[in-house]
Amino acid sequence: MDAGNDWAAAFFGLYNYWIVVVLMMVGFYIVIAHGNLIKKIIGLTIFQTSVFIYYISMGNVDGGTAPILADNISQYSNPLPHVLILTAIVVGIATTALGLALAIRIKESYGTIEEEIIQGMDNPG
Repeated sequence: MDAGNDWAAAFFGLYNYWIVVVLMMVGFYIVIAHGNLIKKIIGLTIFQTSVFIYYISMGNVDGGTAPILADNISQYSNPLPHVLILTAIVVGIATTALGLALAIRIKESYGTIEEEIIQGMDNPG
């Protein structure tokens, strides 16, 4: 194998981490670049999803199986990261629902969900 193939194998062997980085940067960019509150909530959700994928990727054990006792299995995968991510998904959905509900109330109060317009209404000067 030459150096080019080694680099390609290392790059594509860690594809889930590259996906995490791309999703994290996309979510972060959406939160920073857009003034629309709904777009910010979507950006936070994308960022949160990247953290979930990262945490699950770290919990992966090569050759590990489900933690069910059997005679011919010697390497088990830890179920704790998956359980924690399930809990985080539920909390994330609740947080997203709360953010959307707040966006609706802001729209009712201010007539817009654009951040700059809302700040202009609060600080007229």
